Amino acid sequence: MLRVRLKADGRIVEILADGSERALPSPLAEIAEQMRYGRPAGGWVAAARAARGAAADAAYVRGVRARTKLTQAQFAARIGVPIETVRNWEQGKRSPRGPARALLKVIDAAPDVAFAVLSTSKPPQ
Repeated sequence: MLRVRLKADGRIVEILADGSERALPSPLAEIAEQMRYGRPAGGWVAAARAARGAAADAAYVRGVRARTKLTQAQFAARIGVPIETVRNWEQGKRSPRGPARALLKVIDAAPDVAFAVLSTSKPPQ
């Protein structure tokens, strides 16, 4: 089992079996070094791209809901998802995937039709 400790100066150290400490490399220092020497690692590049994508998805979901003039609770109820899901989408914590993304596109293009179909559909038995 790995035992670690956060030191007062912000360093992270591993506690060894004999009680001594060994400094662990800081993820932020590693990223800064990679950026400084022009060695982009897939990790921070992918994270930056994902953050931009999540922000765009969040803005899209907020826009779709705003155009329907529904609250988060009303929108969630209409599309059949928990309100936390809509909140997570709009805050960029999660991005709609697969069927949810397709449903949002349909709602964006034809909200009246989409909501009419959703309100008349029966749950599977």
